[in-house]
Amino acid sequence: MSQSIVFTGGGTGGHVFPGLAVLQELRKSWTGDLCWIGSSRGMERQIMADWAIPYYGIPAGKLRREFSFKNFVDVFRVIGGIVAAYSILRKLKPVALFSKGGYVSVPPVIAAKMLRIPVLTHESDADPGLATRINARFSDVIFVPYEETVGYFDAATARRVVVSGNPVRVDVFSGSAAEGRRIAGAPAGRPILLVLGGSQGARRVNSMVSGALRELTRHYYVVHQTGPANESSEPEEPGTYHPVPFIRGEYGHVLVAADLVVSRAGAGTLWELAVAGKPSILIPLAGSGTRGDQVRNAELFAARGAAMVLGEKADAAELATAVAAIGNDPEKLRRMGEAASAIGNRDAAALIAARILQVAGEAAETKTEGETSA
Repeated sequence: MSQSIVFTGGGTGGHVFPGLAVLQELRKSWTGDLCWIGSSRGMERQIMADWAIPYYGIPAGKLRREFSFKNFVDVFRVIGGIVAAYSILRKLKPVALFSKGGYVSVPPVIAAKMLRIPVLTHESDADPGLATRINARFSDVIFVPYEETVGYFDAATARRVVVSGNPVRVDVFSGSAAEGRRIAGAPAGRPILLVLGGSQGARRVNSMVSGALRELTRHYYVVHQTGPANESSEPEEPGTYHPVPFIRGEYGHVLVAADLVVSRAGAGTLWELAVAGKPSILIPLAGSGTRGDQVRNAELFAARGAAMVLGEKADAAELATAVAAIGNDPEKLRRMGEAASAIGNRDAAALIAARILQVAGEAAETKTEGETSA
């Protein structure tokens, strides 16, 4: 039976795509099997199908910090997830499990620890979420994006923490600005303002862009990823405004072509901006329904000079003013881009994949010695 490495995580693209980047890096040198454990009903199932990666679905209960009657139901889902993950892992006998986070990752991590399978986990945000705080207790290695993140762990746990950065999609490293401009239909000589509201879009960001569009298009060709469920109310204006529900395989090219980016502050998107060296105006998701992670991510980028931050309640006029303040100052654009590049100066996917291979190799060797002595 071929040796395997199992990945787990899901719930949002921010948990799936970085994990997929590590998996793709592993494929370059790992000759064994690679598979994914995720939610029975999660978005990650279709993504893995698209990449022909074997997938195992388990029950998933959401983890909440606040009191909710749903917690009582989800406790049983978590227990069911542990039982299901235990059965899958016992059958696969992997030499390592890598968790990219999200509530669905907790049962496989616990099950792996019960089966004495080495566990490596990664946190994307500046401060660890609840799933990572739980997974860290059972993990042999904990990857984090920033030096500042290490301080959120106690001294004993911090000894197992490795600052890796965040894995990003391969296409971000290989993007072509010329190709991006062609794909976006940008007129020659006109700078590009790229607007990203996350994989699902953001109604608030879309509303701000619509209100400021006349001002934004005075100096920029605006490429606007609106989100599949939050399409822009503004019609396309050739040579001026290009709304698109979702930027797929051409994303790396379009990102590299952008001169300035307006975005939410999801961890994965921020690291893509850093790798591409893009100055940005960030509008972090805040308020009820969020633990404030985007706010802290954005504040870190702003503190390092890579971004300007607008509050969730900012209006269209404030967005237009911010874009003008940065876009009309070439020196400021340059400094912000350099500051972003300084943040994203690690190839996290390669670093993490190398460590997984090391741990997997040690586990396989120990397993072989045990079978020989038996």
